[in-house]
Parts: sequence; structure tokens; C-alpha cells
Amino acid sequence: MMGRYVVRRLLQMIPVFIGTTLLIFLMVYSLPGDPVAGLFGDKAANPATVAKIRHDLGLDLPILQQYWNYMSGIVLHFDFGNQIASGRPVTDVLGDAFPVTLQLAALAFAFELIFGIGLGVIAGLRAGRLADNAILIFTLLIISVPVFVLGFIIKMVFAFELGWIAPNVSNDQLLSEMIAPAVVLGGLSLAYVARLTRTSMAENLRADYMRTAVAKGLPRRRVIGVHLMRNSMIPVVTFLGTDIGALMGGAVVTEGIFNVKGVGGIIYESIIRREGTTLVGLVTVLVLVYLVTSLLIDLLYAVLDPRIRYA
Repeated sequence: MMGRYVVRRLLQMIPVFIGTTLLIFLMVYSLPGDPVAGLFGDKAANPATVAKIRHDLGLDLPILQQYWNYMSGIVLHFDFGNQIASGRPVTDVLGDAFPVTLQLAALAFAFELIFGIGLGVIAGLRAGRLADNAILIFTLLIISVPVFVLGFIIKMVFAFELGWIAPNVSNDQLLSEMIAPAVVLGGLSLAYVARLTRTSMAENLRADYMRTAVAKGLPRRRVIGVHLMRNSMIPVVTFLGTDIGALMGGAVVTEGIFNVKGVGGIIYESIIRREGTTLVGLVTVLVLVYLVTSLLIDLLYAVLDPRIRYA
């Protein structure tokens, strides 16, 4: 039954993938400005030259035909096209940017997973006490501070005042240099994970199955680790699953503050330069990340709660 469910979900991904990529394609190519004319800067471009370049790039075709050509290149040849300005294959751009952002997102995810769930468990088990109130105030403070403000605070204090970290990430992208931007990137999600874990655990502590487990005389470690944690993690896992894609695509501000050469910077530059091919290619990969993550999270539900069965 699980196999049939996976096949059905994979088939459902096809129209979702087509619909989302089409929407992104239409939105990107509806942006004002001409990327070909932008190649000439402030100089007056020869209309004939501009028309020829547009023809060579296929930008003079109807928008739906452009989308068809783009998707055909991805499906048949794994070809995302070339950048308009440099002529560099978009796959090369993705190959340079994604490993950097993947490393940053992985560190941020580990940070929010370990500390977010840890703080949430402490607050949930001590609901209404001093530790719970302190954690709630701390997470509320993080939520209230914008990402760019948090980034500049960490950079000013730990880089310029204390000298513990480098102010900018070097071209070598060392692991030690990625910790500070990872903390900034995962800080907001950490607060949400902690509060979500705390609320879920506080609610499940009052559930009948918890009273039954305690009445049976089960060890406290087993009651909390097996019964309480597994049932409390379902909403947290849902949030963490959707947050993976957000961490990879939403690091524009963080990467800009710490000079990280990743997906965020490429997205920003692509919007400024009207590099539609590059931008759509990046978003297409992010859509695939969201779809695959969503499937894995649904399958993980059955592991956390044996009552869940997929037909």
C-alpha cells in the first residue's frame, strides 16, 4: 500500500511542477525592462542588433512557446539554458551556487533542529515555570528582530568588537566562516520550532494516553521519549519539512550581509539584471526540493505515528 501511495504522490507532482514553473516563468518574463537592451548599459543600442540577439535567444517567440522550449530542454537534456549577459550555462551557475547554499542551509537546519527542539522540550516539560517563561520571552525577542538587524548585530558584536568571527565569508567558504550566517538564517525558524514544540508537548502531556502510560508504571524516560515525543513531533516535522526549501531560497539578505556566494546572491543579481533564464532555473530546482521534501515528510508521519496508514 505504501508503494501505491508513493507512486500516486509522484504522479501528483507532475501537474504541480508544471503549474508552479509556468507561474514563475510568466511572472519573471512579465517584469518590466528588456534584458537584451540592458546588455548595452547607458549606450543607445542598435534596434537591429537588439532584434537579432532576441531572435538568437528565442525571446521573440510567444511566451508559451518559450516555456515549452525551456521545459523540453530541462526534461530531455537537463539543459536550463544560458545566461543572457555572459552566455554561461545556467547549470554551471547552479553548480557553483547550490553547494554553498546547501552547506549554509544544512548548518542552519541543524542549528534550529537541535536548539529549537531542545528549548521546546524544556519549555514544554516545565510549562508555566521560570524556564518556560524565559524561553518564550527569548523566542519572542528573536521573532521580533528582523533578519537584517540580527545579521548586522551579530556581525558588529562578534566580528568587529570581539573578533571571534570573520566579517565576511571568504571564497574558500570555510565551515567556521559559515556558522555566523547559519545562526542568522536559522534564528527565526529556531524560535518557531521551539514554540511549536513547547505547545505540542504541553498539550500532549494532558492527553489520556499519557496518564495511562504513567499509570502503568512505565519509566519516565520511556514515557517522554517514546509516547510524548513521537506524538508531539508531527507538527514540528511538518514545519521543518517546509522550512528546508525556505532556507535554501530565502537566504538573500543573509548571504548579502556575510558576502556568501550562494543562491541568494544569484537570485538578487538575476532580478536586477533581468536574467530570466537564471532566475527560473534556480526557482525550478527549489520547486523540486519542496516537492521531494513534502513527500518525505508525509512518509515520516507513518514512522512517528503508527496509526497513520497510507492506502
